[in-house]
Amino acid sequence: MVEVPDEILAGLVGPVAAALPRLVDRIPPAPAAELGRLRAVADEDLWPIREPAVRHSRAMAMAMARPARRPGSGHSPVRDALGSLPALLTERLLGALELTVAELDLTGAPDLTGFLPEPFTGNVGIASLNGQSEAVTGAVLLEQIRPGAVPLVVALTRRLASHPRLAPMLAVRPDLTDEAEVAAAHGAAQLSLAVATAVVVSHRTGIPPWATNPPAVLGVAIGTAALLLREIPMPANYAGAVLARARAEYLMPRRSTGSVQMSGHRFGLLEGDHVPEVDFDGNGLVTVVPGGAVIRTGAESGQVRLLLTVLDGPPPEVGPGWEEVVEVSWRAAAGGASVVGSGPAEPQLRRATPPWPGDYRLRVHARGRDDTDEPHNEYYELMIWQGPEAPEIVHARTDRLGHRLRGEPEPVRLERPETAYRWVRRSVLSEAATVTVTTGAAVGDVLRAFGADPARPESMRAIDEDLMRSQSIDPWVAVLDVGDAVIAVEYNGWQGSTAPVLSRASAGGRTASMYWNVNGVTRLSFAEHGEVLLSVEPFDNLEAPPALGTALADLDFGDHQRGKRLMGLVAVQRFTGHGITAEALARIEAADIAFRIVPDLPTLYPRRPQPDTTLGATIVALAGQPDALLGVTAGALTGLPEAELRDLAWWVAAEAARYAGLDDDPDVAASIAARALTDEAQLRARRSQLHDGEHRWLWLTLHRATNPDPVAAVTDTMEAARYAAGPHAANLVADARARITGADRR
Repeated sequence: MVEVPDEILAGLVGPVAAALPRLVDRIPPAPAAELGRLRAVADEDLWPIREPAVRHSRAMAMAMARPARRPGSGHSPVRDALGSLPALLTERLLGALELTVAELDLTGAPDLTGFLPEPFTGNVGIASLNGQSEAVTGAVLLEQIRPGAVPLVVALTRRLASHPRLAPMLAVRPDLTDEAEVAAAHGAAQLSLAVATAVVVSHRTGIPPWATNPPAVLGVAIGTAALLLREIPMPANYAGAVLARARAEYLMPRRSTGSVQMSGHRFGLLEGDHVPEVDFDGNGLVTVVPGGAVIRTGAESGQVRLLLTVLDGPPPEVGPGWEEVVEVSWRAAAGGASVVGSGPAEPQLRRATPPWPGDYRLRVHARGRDDTDEPHNEYYELMIWQGPEAPEIVHARTDRLGHRLRGEPEPVRLERPETAYRWVRRSVLSEAATVTVTTGAAVGDVLRAFGADPARPESMRAIDEDLMRSQSIDPWVAVLDVGDAVIAVEYNGWQGSTAPVLSRASAGGRTASMYWNVNGVTRLSFAEHGEVLLSVEPFDNLEAPPALGTALADLDFGDHQRGKRLMGLVAVQRFTGHGITAEALARIEAADIAFRIVPDLPTLYPRRPQPDTTLGATIVALAGQPDALLGVTAGALTGLPEAELRDLAWWVAAEAARYAGLDDDPDVAASIAARALTDEAQLRARRSQLHDGEHRWLWLTLHRATNPDPVAAVTDTMEAARYAAGPHAANLVADARARITGADRR
């Protein structure tokens, strides 16, 4: 701390006092208000208002210059404070004050050279971030050129702020009631004092003029102001002003979702930050306390999710799915209650209730409190609205915890069928997998149905490591023979959800599968005697054939709390009579044997009709505009006889093979001659889809030429053939277009 004698301080007061009004007038209100709110933001004491406030950074140094500091140069609070401010705020203040600083006349200020150590005489190195403000760079340079100058600015600014002559000039007028005006007046006054002080120090301590340019002086001043504004109290009239603004801007209804860190089986909706210990033997869910209410949770600690709804009137009837619902009255002393727990409230849940006192009603909805082994199932909704004090209302009281807390006998509750599969959420299958169960087939038949070779077992771990190294998603499957059923598990695959696999696997009985991935996509499938009965993404309105009625009974796929993948596994078990268990998965893991899959070729789809118009130059086959690549009208193809379309599709395939240099390949030539993939070609075409597969586009060309729909055979074959032709694609497209237009004219 720099000690400055009173007589020196007295000599500074006059020049600084003369400069303050001029500086205050030049500072724009908006950036001044941002500075003026710094203490409120640091204390997290700013009511929710629509205008964004400066973030209080706990990692200030991230945005600052990195000077090559000399040993002993120490920490720089001013530099940290300056670097913590938004770059746009610093630039706006720099632009507003740069000319004024250059014009300030502080003649008469005393010499301050004696309060600084000897000037630094070595080399100075400064690392500047790309696009960094001149204010930041200049402040760092000044700090290096004249050590002690910046701490002197801070020390003098602190002392001058309390001087009897200057303190009244810095005080915010008590008649100001607008939050932005109070914050702006506070920020502008303190910044002006820091600027005037920084100008005096930079000119009266022997610093070279080239190091005291306006950006450097303002960098020090803005950093000093930010540092001190986080320390000094907000003006006395700020609390009332921000409350008035919050009340003026508060709109209803509003909904906020988030989570709260609980401990001791409780969290609260409170005007304070401390959640008291209370009893819940009244209703087993919520207890009213001064300024809010405390809610009893099932889990002892951790995070619990909730929805907070503030209404402008009484809520509708209680919706389904809640196990405990209690409605109580509480009185707000000031308003603005927050959802709090063992940690600070999330921003959207802080001071979320109406910012005015009065009587309120609170309806607490809870579910999942009994699922202590599945804490993510626990969920709450808090509904708040203004209303007169009224008796407590219990809308629902069905969970076991509530009965225990009320001293009542616990109800006998039937476990939902999907609870048997909750272990999946904690297993290696938690994020993505396909579980397929087949009856009426030997394990070898099931593997062959998947496209795997029973005679080629490999280590599961070795396969996984190989695919990780090659960054491949090639499919593989592990199986378990459980007597009268075979369980197949794909750890990150989906072949068991495809129609060809389902059809082949179910040829002698039944097959069902449940697929899910990390993106929340799921697919539930059933097949019997080679026919796929249903294969869909399961939603609440699941339309299924009568044969699946028993398998799907009481499974509400619209209730996401229950978990679609778990209910899907229940349906698989009901349909086949067998389901995967944790013990079965452990046996598969212990055996460490799996089989690589050669996947089926993509399903061929018929062409979807399009308007008879000339199409553009880009093919979008799956979007239903495959004629675009050929630059012809839709009618040009649909008007051709089927035989000509077949000839055209296989001509395109033959040309693609010629351009690819594979027209002499025996399997390619035989398939073109037969106009169908031979058995050998079929296998090679399937293998081409793997990570290290060869000639993928040519084999897809031949496959697409077999499409039963003749128009789709032409358009889809052409789409693949251009990739197979590679650098010759333009010639292939032009020749195909010529053949079509020539045939169209005949």
